[in-house]
Order: sequence, then structure tokens, then C-alpha cells
Amino acid sequence: MSLPAYRPTARALHWMVAILLLATIPAGAVMVQEGLPRWLQNTLFIFHKNIGVVILFLVVLRLAFRATFPPPPMPDSVPTLQQKIARLTHAILYVLLIVMAVSGYVRVTAGGFPLEALDALMVPRPLPKSDAVAEVAKSIHFYTRFALIGVILLHILAALFHGFVRKDGVFSRMWPSSGR
Repeated sequence: MSLPAYRPTARALHWMVAILLLATIPAGAVMVQEGLPRWLQNTLFIFHKNIGVVILFLVVLRLAFRATFPPPPMPDSVPTLQQKIARLTHAILYVLLIVMAVSGYVRVTAGGFPLEALDALMVPRPLPKSDAVAEVAKSIHFYTRFALIGVILLHILAALFHGFVRKDGVFSRMWPSSGR
């Protein structure tokens, strides 16, 4: 089934965020494990922190693009309730992505840790060092990941359902090789 596809920019931003998330989540889980060689732990922390900044930038860019160029409508074959659930799921996904990135940023900044990419660009730190604020941000970041992973899995399962069970064209609208 041929449906209007997402614009190439929207697809590129989607897949960049997806790939970076799929790399950052396991890096975040591994980097806090005890017994890792220090060089590996440091490398994973640097990767995780800096890719988090990139993800935040891409999500904000994607939201701005989406506001300017709304996504194509769902096909009429998708029930209204399912369309509402899809919109809600996307909204929750964006909120969780922003909460994760901001809480990670606050954790690093208030914790007094370097944020190599922004430090190299001499971006000023808006927050003073505060262990209490850093701990709250750390908790938010820790617990929000479970919701984020759950919503990502739901999103992937819904996409696969549309692509391989319903075969209604919804999946191909975002897939990069859709040829559109």
C-alpha cells in the first residue's frame, strides 16, 4: 500500500535518534557496573554524556521540524482509537527523551563533572555545583529510563505490527529504504 511518507528530513532525524538511543542505553547500563576497567568506564561515561547532548539537540530539531512540517496523516484503515494511541505514544516518547536528556545534563552539571562537547565549545554552565540537585537528577534519569525503554519497545512492536501483520503502509512511511 502506498501512503504519503514522512519527509526525508523527518526520517533522517528519526533514525539518527533511534540509532543513538540504541547505542546510549546499553552504554549507560554498562558504564555503572562495578569492576569495569577504569579506561572503559571513562570511555562509556564520555560517550553517554556527549551523545545525550546530541540526542537532545536532535529531538528539539525534530520537534521544530514536526511543528513546521506535520507528519502525514494515518491511513483511514487505522482505527481512530489506534491513531489516538499512536499520537499519545509519540508525545510520551518525546517527553521522556527530553526528561532523560535534561536530567542527565543536570546530573552532570550539578555534579561538577565535565561535559566534554559543550566544554570544548565553551558553553557556560547554568547550574552551580550541588550534590543534592545532582542526586535528584540522577534518580530522575535512572527511573525514567524504564519508562523510556518501555515506550520504545511499544513503538517498535507497533511499527513491526503495521509492517508485517497489517501490511497497511504505516511502517514504510518512516522506513529509510521506502524509496520515497
